[in-house]
Amino acid sequence: MPLTDLDLAGCLAYRPELDVPADLDAFWSRTLGGGGDPEAAVYEPVDTGLTQIRTYAATIPGFGGEPVRGWLHLPAGADGPLPCVVEYLGYGRGRGLVHEKLFWAAAGFAHLIMDSRGQGWSAATGGTPDPHPYPAGTVP
Repeated sequence: MPLTDLDLAGCLAYRPELDVPADLDAFWSRTLGGGGDPEAAVYEPVDTGLTQIRTYAATIPGFGGEPVRGWLHLPAGADGPLPCVVEYLGYGRGRGLVHEKLFWAAAGFAHLIMDSRGQGWSAATGGTPDPHPYPAGTVP
């Protein structure tokens, strides 16, 4: 709706009628249950040459078990649980080169930088290709 249709109070009070399909809850239950097993995640050490940050190439099963990739940066001296910043990058971006985003790990946090499936543009690091780039019945 255009910005000028309602004032702030009108926007906050607005409750549209919704046509909710009868099987909506079942749909989301099936869809969310179709994700990969997070216990099957793989973290492979990456030799970055850095001395204060340990980096791992992360491969985590996503929807339908399809792999999603990222970097996990940890402070080199960490020996226990850490607070973690998880960063999901928008479409058209990727996790980039291994040394590009070190701020959070340098500040003492674990930092997981995840590609979005079908994204991850970077000639140096590869990406997370989408094995199903077009909806069924469509032609690119």
